[in-house]
Amino acid sequence: MQAATNTKKAFDIDRIRQDFPILQQTVNGKPLVYLDNAATSQKPQVVIDALTRYYTEQNSNIHRGVHYLSQLATREYEGARVKIQKFINAAEEHEIIFTRGTTDSLNLVALSFGRKFVKAGDEIIISALEHHSNIVPWQMLCEATGAKLRVIPINDAGELLLDEYAALLNARTKLVAVAHMSNALGTINPVKRIIELAHAQDIPVLLDGAQAAPHLKVDVRALDCDFYAFSGHKLCGPTGIGVLYGKSELLNTLPPVQGGGDMIASVTFEKTTYNTLPHRLEAGTPHIEGGIGLGVALDYLTVIGLDAIAAYEQELLDYATETIGAIKGVRIIGTAPEKASVLSFVIGGVLDGIHPHDIGTILDQEGIAIRAGHHCAQPVMQRFGVPATARASFAFYNTKAEIDALAEGIQKAIEVFA
Repeated sequence: MQAATNTKKAFDIDRIRQDFPILQQTVNGKPLVYLDNAATSQKPQVVIDALTRYYTEQNSNIHRGVHYLSQLATREYEGARVKIQKFINAAEEHEIIFTRGTTDSLNLVALSFGRKFVKAGDEIIISALEHHSNIVPWQMLCEATGAKLRVIPINDAGELLLDEYAALLNARTKLVAVAHMSNALGTINPVKRIIELAHAQDIPVLLDGAQAAPHLKVDVRALDCDFYAFSGHKLCGPTGIGVLYGKSELLNTLPPVQGGGDMIASVTFEKTTYNTLPHRLEAGTPHIEGGIGLGVALDYLTVIGLDAIAAYEQELLDYATETIGAIKGVRIIGTAPEKASVLSFVIGGVLDGIHPHDIGTILDQEGIAIRAGHHCAQPVMQRFGVPATARASFAFYNTKAEIDALAEGIQKAIEVFA
């Protein structure tokens, strides 16, 4: 009882919403209802304050200076790396590579791992649920090397077909790269089983955690994944900062894909000796305030608790699925039992329905922000025979009252286009 009371006390939605100044504003004369969290999350005041503090009290380049400000900024930046290590339960802080975001992390692996280990005739496995950022880098690698891209199909609910995945694994498979959670449908993939099947044949697995990390408690050692990529801006942190986690033994085999400052131990005209991890894979001056801000964001989320966040967001998703799904003419795209925080839908048929962009425009007039389009997942749209969907995506600062407002907005859209 005490634990439940503490959880309820910690998850005070009214108090949490006060932490986000942007949620207090009106849009088109209506209270803002922000339901585009899969695209990017809003930022709590503590993160905004951290960015201001960096530029007013700490700004300096890191790792190179002996003066006070450089030492201070270095300590803050490397402290953020340790916070990230703990947030995902990585074994070592040098397993945390700062990048510009999930896309940058995925491209880093494709370029570096691909350059070292993939050749003509090899195969890379992805899934039909992927964001373009976990498709295009592998297509580019296959075009450059002569390797082949294999795709795990999905069923009508938006779930991966594991039997067909198992059948794709073979001696030519060099890497499995799949989303932990679909950005278009919200499906949570059975990544633990996916990793077990791949590892049984000594095949490494990369997880695209862009959508999962903000909503699920991630433990890279429990998952036993080889790489895990995610973005700061979806975790209440700044844009332009992201993370690639990799096991030490794998990261140590990867050649740098960018050369420059900080990634070297010594340079002569005859030879360059590279730095140790993580700096070997982080060329140039990094996004210092972004890293520090991400660390503060993770502190904020940790105090609330990822388990509490996941439970609350599941309540929101269940309520939204029931409420929006009950509206006549609405078809929910993606009905997997294991889902989180994403509700994709269309209204009417492909030819006689309301285009998602029109739905988004009507909702915007009501102060409601959703995403309309293919969500950088065009193969998913093709699989379900739609050009686009309207997508409401939830965060722990949303409320059931906002879902009611969304339902009213959808009804207005239906009335306008009837």
